[in-house]
This record gives sequence, structure tokens and C-alpha cells, in this order.
Amino acid sequence: MTRSVVTGAAVTQRLIRKETRGDLPTLACLAVLVLVLTALCAWAPALAGRQEDRALRQRVDAAQAQAPLINLSTTPEVFDTSPPSVDMATLLGADRTLTEQLSGPAARHLTSTGGGSYDYNPASLISPRPPGPANTGTNLTVSYLPSARTHLHYVSGRAPADHTPIATAPQIGLSQTTARALGVRTGSRLTLEFAKTPVAQNAPPRAALVVSGVYRTTAAADDFWNGRETLDQPSRYPAEQSAGTVLAVRGLVGLDAAGLLAAAGVGGPRVTWQWRADLSGAALDQARALTGPLSHYGADLSAALCQGTDWVTGDIGCHVVGQATGSLLVTDSLTPLLATFTAQDHQARALAKFAVDALAAVVLATVTVAVRLLLRRRQAHLRLQRARGASTTRLVLLRCAVAWPTVLSAALLGWAAGRALAPTGTSGSPQPVPAAVAAAVVALTVPLMTWLAVREPRRPSRLRRPRRHLAVGRRLVLELTVLLAAAAGVVALRSQGPDGILGAVPVLVALAVVLILLRIYPLVLRLVLRQARRGRGTVGFIGAARAAHDAPATGLALFVLVLTMGTAVFGGLVQRTIDDGLAAGAAWTTGADATATVAGTGTSAATATTASRAGATGIRTAVQQLRTLDLAGQADGAAIRQVAVITVDPRHLVAIAPKSPLAGTLMSGLATPPGARTDASVPLPSFLSPDLRARERTGNFTTTVVTQGQPSVNLVLKPVGTLTAAELRDPLLGPVTAQIPAGTPMLITTSTAEHLMGRQPSGSTVLLLKGDGPATAEPAALRSTAAKALGPLARIRVRSETLSTLRADGLTQGLGTIYTISSVLAALSGLLALALELTLTSHERSRTTSFLRTLGLGGKQAGAVHFLQLVPLAVASAVGGTLLGLLVPRLMAGTLDLRQFTGGPAQPALRTDYSLTLALVAGVTTLILAAAATETVFVRRRRLGAVLRLP
Repeated sequence: MTRSVVTGAAVTQRLIRKETRGDLPTLACLAVLVLVLTALCAWAPALAGRQEDRALRQRVDAAQAQAPLINLSTTPEVFDTSPPSVDMATLLGADRTLTEQLSGPAARHLTSTGGGSYDYNPASLISPRPPGPANTGTNLTVSYLPSARTHLHYVSGRAPADHTPIATAPQIGLSQTTARALGVRTGSRLTLEFAKTPVAQNAPPRAALVVSGVYRTTAAADDFWNGRETLDQPSRYPAEQSAGTVLAVRGLVGLDAAGLLAAAGVGGPRVTWQWRADLSGAALDQARALTGPLSHYGADLSAALCQGTDWVTGDIGCHVVGQATGSLLVTDSLTPLLATFTAQDHQARALAKFAVDALAAVVLATVTVAVRLLLRRRQAHLRLQRARGASTTRLVLLRCAVAWPTVLSAALLGWAAGRALAPTGTSGSPQPVPAAVAAAVVALTVPLMTWLAVREPRRPSRLRRPRRHLAVGRRLVLELTVLLAAAAGVVALRSQGPDGILGAVPVLVALAVVLILLRIYPLVLRLVLRQARRGRGTVGFIGAARAAHDAPATGLALFVLVLTMGTAVFGGLVQRTIDDGLAAGAAWTTGADATATVAGTGTSAATATTASRAGATGIRTAVQQLRTLDLAGQADGAAIRQVAVITVDPRHLVAIAPKSPLAGTLMSGLATPPGARTDASVPLPSFLSPDLRARERTGNFTTTVVTQGQPSVNLVLKPVGTLTAAELRDPLLGPVTAQIPAGTPMLITTSTAEHLMGRQPSGSTVLLLKGDGPATAEPAALRSTAAKALGPLARIRVRSETLSTLRADGLTQGLGTIYTISSVLAALSGLLALALELTLTSHERSRTTSFLRTLGLGGKQAGAVHFLQLVPLAVASAVGGTLLGLLVPRLMAGTLDLRQFTGGPAQPALRTDYSLTLALVAGVTTLILAAAATETVFVRRRRLGAVLRLP
């Protein structure tokens, strides 16, 4: 008994080894497919994580170029000691102590900006009295901002001392413009009156400051001056409780000025600490680990540093490094930025999901073809073993014993290779579960298809329908199921957006397209067959007849080719749309070759001077000035508050963009003779936004403009047209629209009335620049011209640099990389599937050829029959793949949001990459025809004796 068992086991092992050696080519194909799948599961997530980290760092760096993302502020209580005092040096150096309250390792990802800063509430200037037109009052804001020192150049005097000499007044530095407005110079003495502190004081305290120096601002490579324009330019605003205007200025003091002012009875300033998010390596994981502690950072600080209430303010009393302070306020700008990025990343992942799912479907189809070929090569042996009494289970296990070790070895090798090639230190990590699922699916395909091939057929029954009717019914049920599933998936995709399951909907659409092609395919071939039957030769007729007969058998190969080509066409469409959208987004951001923006509005004389100087350098310019005014309908007096009023010279806009629809429209409605100055009694022609026109459908608008030192001016704005949606999205309006809050009504009028509006404290001036030639369009030339025109505080954006930044975005590049890799791998897998499918069906074609050769068909004619049998497959693949690639984006139009990748004002129009589509059609057609030609060559070389020996 023992010897018979051992002998049976040895026979089984020899059989397994023998079948393994015979199946080596097909097993090698399975091993390659499994190796690629598992390697991708280990390598691709880490690569995608690196791209996400890069994209997040780019957004964080851009945000922190304007201001740090984490701010903590408080007000020291100077009246807790007698006399009042504050040790500002110790308090500002408490940034390290404050970050210790962050839980976990989050503090390691924050970098201090080099100490804190402080700002006092605006104080009234008592003396000296500013020269020029009378002001209701003058407010001076005293600030300590050490980060501004590298952006200032003192033209007289020196910077305020951090350690003021004993028995001397605190020192303050002023800009040239501020010093002129106040009528002071270096050495002048300023007397300020600060607000009194309730409970602690009965009268407002006064303090004297000495002007230590006068500075001018220097241009900054980053956006440092964004929001800090008051350090250079004074502003004016209407007084709250009386008629007239208030002059508002700002000056810089030294470190110990707070202590000296506290000794004079001035309440504590607002102290601010700032931290930059230092995200290196796995930036996305670090940001998520940081935002968690930041969400309760304020509560943790209050629990650790605050207890009781302050006797002066009645607020929570806190102590920071021994200094009594008010409550601590945390401002977290990183969390909203991360939330916005997460939404963008989700959209990018949804777009990448189609490429990944399509690649998985193509590989799975290729696996199915390989297993079919594996079983076809062993069909005779399986029948023989079945005839000798082998059970279905034994045959299935025998096939598994041959294939499963190969699949397992390839999976382990692919996982190891993917882990070795995967980048480290990223937010992405290898995914073992998808790798195990992929290997398991490939491994289970072998026993499933083996069972279907060797199972015992059911015994026929008299009441059972004929097998042909059953096959037709099953096919109809399958087709209807796929079509309904695809339709339901598309509806769900358009209604609720892409997610993990609905990402496979395009694959269902591809399967539906293939099923439709398989229904149309034979009908078209029958029409061709009718025409061939009327011809003189028999080659065309036989080739078309065989193609029509073999059409259902080529379904799997057709599915692989259609899905591969559809994925490539879809990827080309997405990348072409994004690339064109990036150009439109850069044009929208800059308006022309470059744009410069500065706070405040000037006069028409300044505008003309700027344009003439820039034009002399070979750079055309156009100035747009934005003001916010309150309008009233002239017909009914209805008030419309906060309207964005833009003044432009349409001739300059036409010179910059001759083909712009907006420039042409404004030129036709706003053009005035050169040098004309409009009187206040003349209505100003204006174009309205649709929402403003909807509020006042007829009649003119009136507004009152108040300019400091001048009587108020009543203007009448006469609508001459309404801007269309396309004109509102014109790139010429991009830079100025960025300064307007969403939903604000807009009005565009002529610049000839700027002398009536005068300089306004709010609003902004936008300068558009267009180079006449390659030399003047260089970024250095554009920046130099913009800085000369609007000064060092101007924010300058160059279109070429903006476009380079958009194209270098991590999400955009990552999406392109995923589609490129997926398309290449899908194409290689499709090529392998096609080769296996042709090998699988070559036996049937060879048998047909053998019959025809025995009937007298020559070698050339037999080769032509082979060739004609495969031509319809090439045509169907090209048509189906192109149709799928163009159809899927239209079906996903509601969820295919590419605007976040382009930065434009609207969703970019879908643009098909026709050159890539034609190349793919030619490639697929050439591939199939090359395979047909190769098989034809082999057929022609086969002699008649070999043909007669075919079974």
C-alpha cells in the first residue's frame, strides 16, 4: 500500500514537471503580468506620494512668500506692575516656549520667523501739524517689525535703536512719503496721544517719539510688501463721527520702545509670533500630523498658561515667560490650505483612477487570454486524462500545481523589485493588499477557466431548449446587464462625482462599446460579403466570410485593444486640455506679458506718464484703476453699495491685445478724443456687469466721490452696454478681477474722468505690460519697467514665469506621469494579448487554409485570406478606441473638473489631441496588419504536404 502511494505521488510529480516544461512560454507571460502588477502596487503609491508632497510644498511656499501660516497673538498687561513695565525682549523670545505646547512631534515642523513683532493701536498725532490741506485728524500706528529691515534703505539718519539711550525718547523711523506728509525730518519730535486703558487710567496718555531716520522701500523678490503698503504710503479715509478725512500713517520703532511707552502709561501693544511650516520629505503626512495639534493648540495654551481673570480687562489672564498677558489667539492658515489641497488631490486621484482601472482591466484580459492559450495547448492531454478517469477536481488541482508556484514567485519578486525601486521618505507607501488581490485574481483565473474547460456537460433533457437558443439568451442577458450597469454608473458618476467604486465606470463603458461593436461588426462584414460575392475573385469573399465567422471569438482581443487605445486617447485629451488651460490660466493671471499691482489709485497724469515712459522702452502698457464706490439709480434712487468701478483707456487695451473682444467692445463704447478731459456734468459712458444691470435695468447711475482737500464731486455714469460672460473672462480683466471679492457688481468706465475721482485710500492700480519684441518681452525687462512705473511695492507677475510655475505643479506633472506610464504598460500588455490571441486562433485559420489549399488555392491567395481576416479587427479597434477616448470625457463632463489644475476663470474646454489620436490609430492598425503580414509569410512558406498533415 505504501509503495503504491509513493509511486502515485512520484508519477504526479513527474507529470507536473513535464507539463511545466511544456507550458514555459505561457507561464512566463503570466509571471511577467503578475510581476508588473505587484511591482506597481509597491512602486506607484510611493511615486504618487512624492508628487503630492511636491505639490503641497509648492502651495505652502507660495502662501508663506506672503506671510507665515501660523500666528499667535496676545496683549501684555503692563499695569500689573508698579510702575507699568514690559520686558519685550524676553516676551518676543518666547516662541520656543510656546511651541512646546504642541502635542506630539508637531513642533518639529514649525520654524520661527526670528522673533515676534508688535503693533500699537493707532495713536493721534498731537504735534507737529501736517502741512497741506486740513485733516480732521492724523493717526500714527507704531510697529516693531524686524523682518522689514532687509527691505528698507535709510536715506537719512539711521534705523531706530533696539536699546535706547537712557533718559531719551523712543525712536521711530518713517518712510520718505510719510515724512513729507507729516512735514518732519530726521531729529523731529512727535507727540502722540494713545487710547486710555479703562479702570487703570482716567485720561489718555501721551508720549513723545524722535524721528531717528527716513527710509525708502526696496523691491522684494517675494510678496513681503503685500498687505504692508502703509509702511511706505500714507492713506486717507473719511472720519467716522465728523466731516472730513483722517490721515493714516505708520512708523517703525525699536525693540525697547514698548517698555519706554509702558513707563509713560501707554497700554501694551498687540504682540504677534509667527511660524513657518517646514514641510520636507513626506510633506502631506507632516501637514496632516501638524493640523491635528493645531486644531486644539489654542485650548492647550490656555490650559497651560492661563488661569483666573485680569483685573484691568476682565478677560482671561495668562502668563507667558513670567509676563502677564491677555488671552492667546491662534490663527491657523495651514488647515484651510490643506483642505483646499485635499480637494484638488481628490480630483487628481479620480482622474488617475481611470488610467489605473483601465490598466488593471487590460492586464486581467491579457491574463485570461494567456490562460485560454495555456488550456488550448493542453486540450488533448486534458481529454486523454479525462478519458482515463481523472476527476474534474484532480485536473483543476494539477493545473493549479503548475501555475500557482509561478504566480507566487512572480508576485514576491515583483513586490521586492517595486519596494527596491520605490522612492523613500514620501507620503505614499507600498500597498500590499492590492498586490495580494492582484496576485490572487490571476491565481484564481487558472482554476476557474480550467473547471469551465474540463467540467462534465449536463445531460440533455427533452424539455430543455436547444443549446443555440440558450447561448443566444445568455448573450442577450449579459449584454443588457453590461449596458444597464454602464448607464447606471454614468448616471451615478455625473450625480455624485467619482469615488473608489465609480472610478471603474469608464471600464464598463469600454466593455459596452465592445459589445456594441461585436453586434455591428458582423453586420458590416455581411455587407462587405455581399459586395465581395459579386466580385470576380474568391479571396475577398472567403476572407470576409472567415472574418464574419470569427468575429465573436475576437471579442477579448477587441476589448483589450479598444480599452488600451481609449485610455491613451483619454489621457491625451486630459493632458492637452490641461496644457491649453495652463496657458489660459497664466494669461488670466497676468493679463498680458506681465502685470504689476500696487495699492491705491493715482491720477490720469500719472497714468499718461507711466504709459509714455514704458512705450519709449518698446513695452506697451495699459493702466486699470480699481475703486469701490456706492452708486444710486438715477431713476428711482435705489442704493447699490460696494460697486467695483474700473477706469481704463480702451486705446491702450487695443494696443496690448488687438484681437481681444473686450478691448474691441470698450473701444466702441468708451473711446474719447486723445487728451480730452471730461467735466463732472457730462455723463460718463460705462459698461456694466450682468448682476449690476439686473439691479437697475434702466437709467443712469450717480455717485459721490470725496477726495481729501477738495470738494465732493457728483458723477453720472451712463450705461452703454452690458458685458457678456466671454468678455468678463477676457484675460485683460484677470489681474484687476483678482482684487475684487466674488459676487461684487462691476462697472467699467473711461479713464478720462480719473482727475475727477482723485486719489482714493482704497482700491488698487494695475499695470499691464506687453513687449513689442523678444528682447522687451524678457522677464528682466518687464520687471524693470514695472518697478520704474509703480515703485518697489508693486507686485509683479510675468506670464512666462507664471506658466512655468503652473506646469511645474506636482499634481499636474503627477497626473501626466500616471497616464504616460499606464498608457505604455497598457500598450505593452495589449500587444502581448494580441499576440496570444492570434496564437490561440491561428490553429483554426490554419485548418481553413489547409482545406482551401487542398481545393487548389495557391500560397499567395492563402496569405491574402489570412491578411483579410485580421483587417476588420484593426478597423474595429481603431474606431472603438477613438470612440471610447472621445466619449468618456463627455460622459464625465460634470465631474471632470480641470479648472483647479489650470488657474483660469472657468472650466477649460475639452480639447482632443488629434495628432496623438491619429498616431494611435495608425499604431494599432499597423500593429494588427504587421501581425497579419507575419502570419501570412509563415503561411506562404508552408508547403502543401505540411498543409495536408494538419488535423
